[in-house]
Amino acid sequence: MHVRMNCLLRSPALGGVLLTVAALLALPQPAEAFDLFGLFNSEEEPPAPSASALPYSLRITGTDDSDVLRALQDTSTLYRLRQDAPPDGEGLVRRAEADLRRLTDVLSGYGYYQGTVSIRIDGVPVTGEASLVAAARAAEGSRARALVPVKIAVDLGPLYTLRTVRVLDPRGRPFSEEVLPERFTRTGDDVPARSATVLAREAKIVDRFRALGHPFAKAVTRDPVVDDAAHVMDVTFTIDPGPMAGLGEVAVKATDGIDPAVIRSFIYSEPGDPYSPKAVADIRRSVARIEGLGAVRVREGETLDAQGNLPIFVEVSERERNLIGVAARYSTVDGPGVRAYYANRNLWGGGETLRLDADIYYLGLGYDPFATQRKLAGIDTTGLGGRLSATFVKPALGGTRNDLLANAFVTREVQQSYFVDAAGASVAVRHRFSDTFSAQIGLDGQVGRSKDAIGTVDYRLIGVPLSVTYDSTDSLLDPTEGFRVIASAAPYPGFLGSDPGIFVAKAQGSTYYALDDERKYVLAGRFGFGSVSGARLDEIPDNFRFFAGGGGSVRGFAFRTLGPRGPFNLPIGGRSLLEASIEARIKVTDTIGIVPFFDAGTAFASTLPDFDERIRKAAGIGLRYYTGIGPIRADLAFPLDRIKGNRELPAALYISLGQAF
Repeated sequence: MHVRMNCLLRSPALGGVLLTVAALLALPQPAEAFDLFGLFNSEEEPPAPSASALPYSLRITGTDDSDVLRALQDTSTLYRLRQDAPPDGEGLVRRAEADLRRLTDVLSGYGYYQGTVSIRIDGVPVTGEASLVAAARAAEGSRARALVPVKIAVDLGPLYTLRTVRVLDPRGRPFSEEVLPERFTRTGDDVPARSATVLAREAKIVDRFRALGHPFAKAVTRDPVVDDAAHVMDVTFTIDPGPMAGLGEVAVKATDGIDPAVIRSFIYSEPGDPYSPKAVADIRRSVARIEGLGAVRVREGETLDAQGNLPIFVEVSERERNLIGVAARYSTVDGPGVRAYYANRNLWGGGETLRLDADIYYLGLGYDPFATQRKLAGIDTTGLGGRLSATFVKPALGGTRNDLLANAFVTREVQQSYFVDAAGASVAVRHRFSDTFSAQIGLDGQVGRSKDAIGTVDYRLIGVPLSVTYDSTDSLLDPTEGFRVIASAAPYPGFLGSDPGIFVAKAQGSTYYALDDERKYVLAGRFGFGSVSGARLDEIPDNFRFFAGGGGSVRGFAFRTLGPRGPFNLPIGGRSLLEASIEARIKVTDTIGIVPFFDAGTAFASTLPDFDERIRKAAGIGLRYYTGIGPIRADLAFPLDRIKGNRELPAALYISLGQAF
């Protein structure tokens, strides 16, 4: 058995540079000019034969691996300068000579440690100083009459794989399984021994120690040993974890346009809390929730403070305060609609936001299976609905974690089985216990008129809503771990002037669990519950009743159609709700995923779910296209228990941005 050290990886300092270069060279590069973005794999024509220069044609043979070929092209002087012809044969030969030294290193970087490269100029091999004169003379023979034929022949040889990975501390001792679990050193039979692979494994191991509270963890040495007989590589990393540290003081540097006390109220860490890259990322994420901020930069200190903690520096800048937007939409349920809004995201320099929204839509141009029944029931509207609202938020009252929220609205809500004219206002205080948990209490007042198949309700409601929110998920649009819970209770008692007096309770939760480290397989589940009590169903306004069905509920059934039915078979909503969904989110590639799902639920006439009633079910399959801002989803759902006479379609298609929940 022949064992040798590979020069590409032997020196940690030099090896790191070369490995990084090899990794960078493997990245996709912009398409060449006139290549129509690479769609036709075209090449620029070389310059025409000339008396003053030696243009040449170039072929690279011996590999079908597009990554290796692109790396060879990007490293090769002959390839990169092919449009700039050398003046003479010596200049051409010098380019070839430089390539011989470099291209073999490219092959090693991709795991081909026995790979060879040969270059011929007009059939004359370039093999060293002795061959240069002959190769230059051969090139000169084409002057002014033809392109000099140049060929780079690659023999990859066997692909080496990564056999073992060992990790030692500076004293040469292995780390315990508790500190460094086996998954960080595990290898497979088909893991190529590429430079990028070795670097990525090293970075993953260093990140593990940083996650354990060692901010200055680093690789001291990287010692690969290549076995040419077995075509494998064994790598030993020496890792210095450095001192364990906590989070230190957080210094805030803000522009004059926003109060630093507001920013500090969104920083939940305390000096001495355990350090981890996630804890630092959480600081950035929570500060970025302030709408008035543009760029948010969080830096770690370079040394520990006297208490052994790592100082953190937060630098922010203000974004453009005023925002105006207009959006048009079309829904097969609601018909066409237009929404316009104005927002000021830092009204008085304390992160205050003021938002004005105007929304108008026309139900008559959508899919309206209840139009005839609605007229028979006397629910006659023009189909025109809309909403005007104003929302004000004052974060960090007095520099605390308390936020003031206020809202006022006027609306005509037009649905397929009812309409509501209403106006109202609310004010609330929200306390942020942490970045994931908050609670809110407020005062809400509404007046309006609701009309459906069972009658008209004139109502006046004054209540004290309370709510709690917990969200530990890792992403808003595409969560892969954690869970969310939103629960609220809103009493509207008669002694405050409410008519009718009702009590509304709601809860919604979802959870996400990744089955693998790469998070390509994620199980997701959702539940929803609601109850309104204190009055008969016909005394409760339609906009306070519960309806199931639609893209955010039980997919496959029409929006807000599941639950009790009234005269003319029109949906009238219920006094309680129960919903559940489960999905398996499977990534086929980095950008494409499939999602089989199952939904169930309905609304009930009783104040609590009655399991003797029929719970509707649907199943389907979804397609996901993952983008930088979140997945685009398309879900095709099939009702499993359609009811004859309810005009329920055999399938429904939903397209939107973000996961279903």
